[in-house]
Amino acid sequence: MKSAGPDKEGAFRAPLGSASRGRIVLVGGASHLVIKADPAMKDLCRARFFEEPVPGVRIRRSTITVRYPRLRPLDGSRREYSGEVVLGTRVPWRIGFGGGGVSRLAVDLSGLRLGSFEVEDGASRVELRLPTPSGSVPVRFRGGASNVAVHRPAGVATRLQVSGGVTNLSFDGRHFGVVADEVDLQTPDYADASDRYDIAVTGGANNLTFDAARPDHSALAGADPPVTPREKEGE
Repeated sequence: MKSAGPDKEGAFRAPLGSASRGRIVLVGGASHLVIKADPAMKDLCRARFFEEPVPGVRIRRSTITVRYPRLRPLDGSRREYSGEVVLGTRVPWRIGFGGGGVSRLAVDLSGLRLGSFEVEDGASRVELRLPTPSGSVPVRFRGGASNVAVHRPAGVATRLQVSGGVTNLSFDGRHFGVVADEVDLQTPDYADASDRYDIAVTGGANNLTFDAARPDHSALAGADPPVTPREKEGE
């Protein structure tokens, strides 16, 4: 594994080379981050970060590890590091977050071949647009989730499991206020579908939306993911 430095334009680049698949792992608490796919890009991955100190980037074959800096206890509060990650669409991708969770994350994976999407240690204010799946694709939010919206292409079979309790859940227009037990929902065609999403949320959750929606790139223009009406009421 080797460390990668930014080029003269301030971007970290991972060349495609002979890679047949890609994996990116973001460790240490990503925030104010945009992730999107670019079918015209020739690199495997390109990333740019806008706050100092920038995360460390390491590349080993087709795996990119982005490690956010840890704060010293005397720093008082968590810094927020804004940035943008662009993934090439010539190979399938596995995407993971660990060691600190995520906040204010806008992801549009339209046109990408997705192998898995996983978040450890909690997620807050996340908007995720999924591509058309190939096979059964796992999507995982572990450690709790708050104000998370997941959109998939119309007609895609999906199963959703939520454990640890949930408040304010919407699944394809079905709304649930407070559910103390586990939730297990699925589209009518899930059992027979070969291409589908298997979504699981563990550790408790509130304000979750899962639906089929048209592409809408407004959240990916560098702004934060949109604030839900319930968030506005709580301000």
